[in-house]
Amino acid sequence: MQVARFVHGGSPAYGIVDGEELVVLRSDPLFDSYDTTGKRVPLADVRLLSPVIPRSKVVGIGRNHAAHVAEMGNELPAEPLVFLKPNTAVIGPDDPIVLPPWTTEVHHEAELAVVISRMCKYVPAARAADVVFGFTVANDVTARDRQRSDSQWTRAKGFDTSCPIGPWIETDLDVRDLAVRAWVDGELRQDGRTSELVHDVPALIEYVSGIFTLLPGDLILTGTPAGVGEILPGQRVEVEVEGIGRFGNPVVRR
Repeated sequence: MQVARFVHGGSPAYGIVDGEELVVLRSDPLFDSYDTTGKRVPLADVRLLSPVIPRSKVVGIGRNHAAHVAEMGNELPAEPLVFLKPNTAVIGPDDPIVLPPWTTEVHHEAELAVVISRMCKYVPAARAADVVFGFTVANDVTARDRQRSDSQWTRAKGFDTSCPIGPWIETDLDVRDLAVRAWVDGELRQDGRTSELVHDVPALIEYVSGIFTLLPGDLILTGTPAGVGEILPGQRVEVEVEGIGRFGNPVVRR
C-alpha cells in the first residue's frame, strides 16, 4: 500500500494511491486508521507533500555502502556512523533545494528511508519489522565542503531543505535488494542496490534504537550508494528506490 500526503485545494490530507487516483483518508494513518472519506481525487490534480514530517528526528547513517566509502577515500566504520537531521530539513517533491550562502559544494545522495511506526527502544533486529510503518525515498543533500571542514556534520547535513523525501510511503515491501538511483538533469548519477548496505535495515533499527528512543514518524536514512556528485542552481535532481517511486526537486541558490 502506498500512502501519500497531499494538497488538493485545501489543507494537507492523506490518501492511498490507487492507480491514477488517491483514495482520501480521514486522518493520518500513522496515528489513526485507514478510514476513508469516500472521496477520490486524480493523482495528476494534487500537489504531493513530504509523506511524513517527523515529530522528532531524522537519523542518518553515513558510509554504509562500501563503494561510496571508497569513492570518498574513507574507511569503513566498524559500527554504523550515525548523525541527525532536524525535521526542518524535510521537504517534499518539487520543493526547491535551497543552497545556503556558506557552501560552494553541495552533493546529492539517494537513499532508502525507513519510517518508524511507534515509540520504541532497544529493538532487536529479529523484531525490527514490528516497528516499521513503511519505506520512502530520501535525498540526503550534503554540503560536502563543510562536511570536510567541520569536526561534526551538523551544518553539512542539517540545513533547511537538505532532506527531500517522497513521493509517498510504501507500507508493504521487501527492501533487501532494491535499486537506488539518482539523476541530475536526466543524467543517471547513482545506481546502487540495498543489498550492498554494509548494515541492513534490521541491524540499523537495532543499533539506532539502542541510542535513541524512536517515535512515530521518525526516519532512518540507510546510506547512499556510489556516484554522489555536485548539484548546481538551475538543475533538477531526482531520486528513486525500486518498488517505491521517483521524485525530484529543483536546485536554487539563496
